[in-house]
Amino acid sequence: MGKLTMLSLIFFLYVFIAFNCISLEAFKLGPERQLIEVRNSSQSDDTVRVDPLDRLKKYRGGYDIRNKHYWSSTVFTGKYGYAIAVVWLLCGFLYGLFLLVTTFCCKRSRMKLMKRVPCQKQYYLWPFTSAIFITILAVIASGLVLGGNTRFHRRADRVVDIIIDTADGASNTIYNTTWAMKEMSAATSGGGGAAAEATRFLTSTSKSLDIRAADIERQARKHREAIEMGLRIVYIINTVIVSLNLVALIALSVCGILKFRRALYWLIVLCWILTILCWLFFGIYFFINKFAGDTCAAFESFQQDPYNNSLSLILPCDELVSARSVLDVVSSGIYRLVNQVNKNITKSYGNFAQLCQPFSGPPEYAYRPNNCPSNAITIGAIPQLLSMLTCTDPDCIGGILISVSDFNAIK
Repeated sequence: MGKLTMLSLIFFLYVFIAFNCISLEAFKLGPERQLIEVRNSSQSDDTVRVDPLDRLKKYRGGYDIRNKHYWSSTVFTGKYGYAIAVVWLLCGFLYGLFLLVTTFCCKRSRMKLMKRVPCQKQYYLWPFTSAIFITILAVIASGLVLGGNTRFHRRADRVVDIIIDTADGASNTIYNTTWAMKEMSAATSGGGGAAAEATRFLTSTSKSLDIRAADIERQARKHREAIEMGLRIVYIINTVIVSLNLVALIALSVCGILKFRRALYWLIVLCWILTILCWLFFGIYFFINKFAGDTCAAFESFQQDPYNNSLSLILPCDELVSARSVLDVVSSGIYRLVNQVNKNITKSYGNFAQLCQPFSGPPEYAYRPNNCPSNAITIGAIPQLLSMLTCTDPDCIGGILISVSDFNAIK
């Protein structure tokens, strides 16, 4: 094997190691990029990046997945990987032409030079040793890249889990509220007048909220499957390419040492193409890293105002808005009613008994039935309590006399 071919092999191994070391940076989602921590609370949602679709002007529109200029400016952040891939492609093309020229035009001169060199085995000892050493380094670097790819995929899954779990939490909140409404509806069923009207309202409202909650779960599940499929495809493709590059690299070194020239040339071409793909993936992962950082900042904003945020295309916020409006009306109404009843009881009978307040105060009106004191009376236990303290028969003794219609309405 000629000196030029051996030097080209060493040069390729060196570049492969350099790529693997730089690729490790593309797999990192540093502490400020981990959505599970969301540490930087002062991070702005605005982004300032070069937009190739707008004559390389600065994009200042912030995190907006509906805007093509946001995507183009974010994808363009991986320009270093794309540029190196293009340069590597051009260098490979030019280097291939150079090898063809030196192979066919300088064959005779190389034969004469080989006759003048008495100790070819010692002459090639250093290139062989260097090739073996750099191959070992390349294998180690490839293993680190594969490990970084796995860690990146695991962290990306955590990002998806947190975002989608937010929608699941919203639907669970709605289900908890509708469960309480169904209990109240069951307690008021069977009466006439105001009780029948309240039952119809609670039943229709709970069904409407259940439909919205089911739609939230369905959309969250659909988006989760789509995002996980995309991440899985990227993970598999990257793993396959790096693994093929590693196998081809080892075969390249073996063919170089054993002087299998024809196989060596084809493996160099294959490794060159795989390295171009790897540099492209470096740019893509750099872009994904930037996008993950933007998502972390947007998630902070989502926690503060989930109904005015561009994450609404991932989370079904339209359904949350419509469901929230109904929940606010029902929850605030029950909250005020229970407070008024407790005031009347205190005014008339002192601290004899208090109704359980299942909702927190304004403006959240969160459903928290477990926060009631142990001696409080739940809303569902009111009919049983009334049957013990009241009576509808004028001849009863010791009970509070109320009319049949009022008793049925309260019941």
